[in-house]
Amino acid sequence: MTTAWLTHPSCLLHDMGDYHPECPERLTAIEDRLARDAALSVALRRETAPAATREQIERAHDARMVDALERASPATGLRQIDPDTSMNPHTLEAIRHAAGAAVRATDLVASGEVDNAFCAVRPPGHHAEHARAMGFCLFNNVAIGALHALEVHGFERVAVVDFDVHHGNGTEDIFRDDPRVMMVSTFQHPLYPYSGVDGRSERMVNVPLPAGADGRAFRSAVEREWIPALDRFAPDMIFISAGFDAHRDDQLASLALLEDDYDWVTARLMEAAGRLCAGRIVSVLEGGYSLPALSRSVMVHVRRLAGLSPA
Repeated sequence: MTTAWLTHPSCLLHDMGDYHPECPERLTAIEDRLARDAALSVALRRETAPAATREQIERAHDARMVDALERASPATGLRQIDPDTSMNPHTLEAIRHAAGAAVRATDLVASGEVDNAFCAVRPPGHHAEHARAMGFCLFNNVAIGALHALEVHGFERVAVVDFDVHHGNGTEDIFRDDPRVMMVSTFQHPLYPYSGVDGRSERMVNVPLPAGADGRAFRSAVEREWIPALDRFAPDMIFISAGFDAHRDDQLASLALLEDDYDWVTARLMEAAGRLCAGRIVSVLEGGYSLPALSRSVMVHVRRLAGLSPA
């Protein structure tokens, strides 16, 4: 089993100011924990992510939105994009490389060079809609990778699996009318961005969970809703919006998942990918704001992808 780990130094330079939860220390905490895991460090194929091209980005986003973000990039200080999201002088480079990580991971997995891949990037992406950046997100990394799989590698169907605590409204906005893409998700409801409940369809399998829901509720949703939907759709590749803010210790929401739940769902998705699409999985970091819980959860997720038992 070969797992690629993709990241870029610019993802550490995007900074939205003191006390913002979507901070560079998220990646630092993950890298620090990886450095202490000798077996996983040896097992991974590490790559520096390239920058996504305009063509790759514009498969998911309106050109006017991309132009607007390029114009908004400040020479100094911060430029506010929405109440929760801002750009600093390094953000534009970071979002290009975060999207590029998803593209390069897709190339590696689609070509068979690796079995699967994890993109340790920020800012996250799943709230970024076709024509609007919002909710800490500027470019939708998973959507850009999924469209690259469809348009460049010739796959007929792909699935996006989103277990972030917030609904991936941006991913749904981009793919709502695209019959080539299925999205399955769980999220706390009601909670920002207060969407997902009305958008359910055969290809948008959104499963809201109430505040306080734990791993039993999450696992039931996966078994009852996700796995049958994936089996029916039979994707050629699976993309994961890997948000870890549904963890019990995360301060921005009120679900109660634990590391064992992330290990379990990764194993179930790998089983599905094994029978449906030759094991092809690309996972991209989304949320997760308790640094200890985030780093532990990422490690169990990537260990499982790499075929290693939990540490």
